[in-house]
Amino acid sequence: MSEEKQVGIVLVSHSGPVAEAVAELARGLAAGGATAPVAAAGGTQTGGLGTSAELIAEAARSVDGGVGIAVLVDLGSAVLTVKSMLAEGDELPDGARLVDAPFIEGAVAALVTASAGGDLAAVEAAASEAYSYRKV
Repeated sequence: MSEEKQVGIVLVSHSGPVAEAVAELARGLAAGGATAPVAAAGGTQTGGLGTSAELIAEAARSVDGGVGIAVLVDLGSAVLTVKSMLAEGDELPDGARLVDAPFIEGAVAALVTASAGGDLAAVEAAASEAYSYRKV
């Protein structure tokens, strides 16, 4: 692995355990070695179901390497929370981008691509392409 900075990944779910599990799954499927930075931001600050701008901002700061952050979300109000944060302009690091992708498959594709050194556009494209994965 080179010393180049990698795109960070933030996984936003209404459930803390779901966000953590998807992050763990993505890490495990991304070759099992060193991966790009990924952080889970699930639930509320008190551990309930919902989304927390504070947890999302904290997760984004923790993965920010200065080359972009792909934010993947699970459900509607998570989308609205992240869109609101992006509109504010000062809650998320520069280069944070909401990615339209399926949550689990997109997270895996994003992390694999970021870990391979892909830039933010490549990470976003890989995650978005996960919509086309067929299961039958």
